[in-house]
Amino acid sequence: MDPNITVLEECNNGFEGLKAIKEHEPDLIFLDIQMPKITGFEMLELLDQKPQVIFTTAFEEYAIKAFEANAIDYLLKPFDQQRFNKAITKCLSEQLTQNFKTVLEEASLTPAQNERVVVKTGSKIKILPVYDIIYLEADDDYVNIHTPEGAFLKNKTMSFFEKNLSEKEFIRIHRSYIVKLDQITKIENYEKDSHIVLLRNGQKLPVSKNGYPKLRAALGM
Repeated sequence: MDPNITVLEECNNGFEGLKAIKEHEPDLIFLDIQMPKITGFEMLELLDQKPQVIFTTAFEEYAIKAFEANAIDYLLKPFDQQRFNKAITKCLSEQLTQNFKTVLEEASLTPAQNERVVVKTGSKIKILPVYDIIYLEADDDYVNIHTPEGAFLKNKTMSFFEKNLSEKEFIRIHRSYIVKLDQITKIENYEKDSHIVLLRNGQKLPVSKNGYPKLRAALGM
């Protein structure tokens, strides 16, 4: 082990990692991508203050291009002492400015992440199955995810969700709204050349001029 490094704690899953980082406030963490309960990406998204990170991974090649493009170091398992030392030296000497938001947007998602959204509500972590999502609403730098249990804020972009949610299930009807197709019960005219959709829960959402033809096509109209 490098003499400049003191190991504060080793964690078995993302929940333990969140707790340990909050408690110890480390300068550097080694973060695996695939972990029990939540992935390394999901854990990182939930941190308010992010330490320096060296990612470790066995086969997540999808993420490596994103790491390299943003000067974030990673260790591809199995790695030897020489590669480990190189990563530590790079981290200590360059004090990298890590653009995690860009990495998390650019890195492709694992199948598990395509089926859920992990959010933080106060001090609690909640996993929202994608099939529970009714619609998504832009809210400044966040997205409000509406479900039968209520609305939950996620620090992501609408473009991220538009790109990663299934086109067969979700459609962006407006710059501020993405809706699950099976939640739509009716399209109604609203003023001149504008429309709204009525959802199963009674909610009405606006449809933009650009969104209207895409919505008709998605519904087979």
